[in-house]
Parts: sequence; C-alpha cells; structure tokens
Amino acid sequence: MNKDELLKEYVETFGEKGQDVFFSPGRINVIGEHTDYNGGHVFPAAISLGVYGVYGPRDDKKVRLFSGNVNGNIVEFDIDDTTVEKGERFWANYFKGMITYLREKYDNIDHGFNLYIKANLPSGSGLSSSAAIEMLMGIILKDEFKLDVDRVNLAKMGQRTENEFVGLNSGIMDQFACIMGKKDSAIFLDCNTLEYEYLPLELGDYEIIIMATNKPHTLADSAYNDRVRECHDALTKLQEKLDIKALGELDNDTFDEYSYLINDKTELKRARHAVSENQRAIRATKAMKDGDLEKIGRLINASHISLHYDYEVTGKELDTLAEASWKQDGVLGARMIGGGFGGSAIAIVKKDKAEEFKKNVGKTYRDKIGYDASFYDAEIVDGSKMI
Repeated sequence: MNKDELLKEYVETFGEKGQDVFFSPGRINVIGEHTDYNGGHVFPAAISLGVYGVYGPRDDKKVRLFSGNVNGNIVEFDIDDTTVEKGERFWANYFKGMITYLREKYDNIDHGFNLYIKANLPSGSGLSSSAAIEMLMGIILKDEFKLDVDRVNLAKMGQRTENEFVGLNSGIMDQFACIMGKKDSAIFLDCNTLEYEYLPLELGDYEIIIMATNKPHTLADSAYNDRVRECHDALTKLQEKLDIKALGELDNDTFDEYSYLINDKTELKRARHAVSENQRAIRATKAMKDGDLEKIGRLINASHISLHYDYEVTGKELDTLAEASWKQDGVLGARMIGGGFGGSAIAIVKKDKAEEFKKNVGKTYRDKIGYDASFYDAEIVDGSKMI
C-alpha cells in the first residue's frame, strides 16, 4: 500500500496533514494451532498483509478513528472513555482496549489523536486482523508518547484487550507474532513461559501460499470459547493426579496413561488435540533445523486431521481447501490456520507449481462450495513499526 496515498486519504478524511504512518502485519502459523491458550508451543510468522495507520495528534481529549475499509462514519470518543462499543462501532474496541490498558500504566497519554486505518488483510480471514490492529495501536502509542514499554508487554496488553475488553478467551500467539515478527523467520514460542527463538523459514524451492475461504468467521461469536472451556475442564480432571498447570506440559505418552481421568468423549478429544499438536509443533521446528521439509509437510497434514476430528473446528470450506491441496503435484503439506470455522488455510507448494496449484484448488473449491477462494503469496516480514 502506498504511503503517499495513505497520507492523502488522511487529509481527505480529517482535513489536515497526518504526522506518521505505521504498519502492523497479520500472521500465519506454520504449526501449533489452538495450543497457545493451552500452554503449548507455536511456530508463527508475520506476513506482508496487514493494517496501516496514519496518526495525527490533537490538542484535546478526542480520539477520532476512521477505517478506509468500512463504509461508516468517524468513530469518536474521549481518551478516558473505557466503555465497550457495540454494534457498528464494535471494531473500535481493539483500539479502545489498548488505549485503556496503556493509560492505566502511563499517565502521559494525555491528549487525543486522529487515526486513519486501512488494511490489505482480509477481515475474518483467520490471519489475525484483530491482533494486527491491537499491535498497531500499541506501537503508535509507544512511539508517539515515548512510552517505556517493550514489545512483549505490548503483546500481553493486546491479549488482555482480546480477553477482557472484547470477550474472546484467546492466547498470546497472534499479538506476539504481529509485534515480534522478523523478516524471513518464524518464531518458535513457548506460550507457557514466553521463551522464544527465531528460526529462518528456509523452504528452498517451496513457498507458502495462503488460501482464504472467504467465509468470514467471528471467533467471539463462534465455538472458540467453548473449546477453551472444554480444555480447561479436561486439565482440571488431569490435575487430580498430575502436577501440571497446562496441557502443553504433557507429552503424548503421559497423556495416554492418564487419559482415563477425563472420562468425557468431547473433553478427551479436545485435550488430545492440544497435547498432540504441541508435540507436532516441537517436532516440526526440529525438522526445520534439520532441513527435513517433507517431514514438516507430513506434520502439517496431521495437524489438519487433528483439528478436523479431535478439535472439530475445520468445516466444509477449510476441509475442501486442505484435501484438494493434498492431491496436487508439488505440495508438501496443507492445513487450516487460525481459529477455524472459516478463515484461511496454508499450503507449502513448489514454486514452479504455484500457479497450477491455485488454478486446480480454486476450481475444486468453486465447484464444491459455490464461490471462489482467494490465494495470496506470503512474504515474511518484520513486526509492527513506523514506516
């Protein structure tokens, strides 16, 4: 997206010049899905699709937000207004929550601002548009008000915004990936300890293709919170015999030995996914270090199977994309990413087969689902920053 064009659109919206332009990326997750809130490992990377923001300071207490992607009016509120927005203004909560929680710690956020926002990240695509927005607001406030807050704590505040302000019981992976991203690298993150390691995403003759179902999902209104509760209930039962704080602390063998404690079909499946997916994430990052791309592909396929049968978050659209991808020449692996119930999937595809892949999978999807999927080539980029 062109910086000059964004500045021009800011002037057209607010009738004055903007001061600074920022970018916050979305994310993909190579493997490790629904493990973050279960204290497991994830392997995400920031992508070149994201959210842009043009900032201009004000000399009063007003915050005025305008989205170039939403056909609506300017959303305006006082900087000390902590009420949750409803209806058409709901999207402003991702900004408002960050402002609220940062102002609890930093009293020098003492004046309002205008902010023009525009995204090339499809909303509801499962690529973390909400976390990108939260981290956009976080990095703007950090830079413009000279806040002594590090990026990891901005990620924590983003998760708090999601959990407490918006009402989605998500983990920290999305915010962490958006703010801590590193060009051409994925982040091997232990969500239990927040210990992390950057690993070059070296795919050789292969590339990652993002496949958007174009079936929007709103996780807060979906079964996402049910999955969090079911895992928590399974964990509570395991804690009768095991000294653990999270399902991510278990390996497959230990879980198998103590699974009789759960004694509930649904909770057993949810917990089995959380444990096995965490182990897949650990094995996949080792395979990445070893340069074993074929093993990574098999683990990615296995991740989708677990998300389909044990976690039950895929649905017809995502299954169609994954299953069609597996049948294509030059594909190492494919799976759904994000919360599920719509959104997106990824495939690792040989570069010289990419166009044929998109054509074939696109046709299969359109024939089976009745409308088109969208395909994006993923460029791995740095985290949220001023541009």
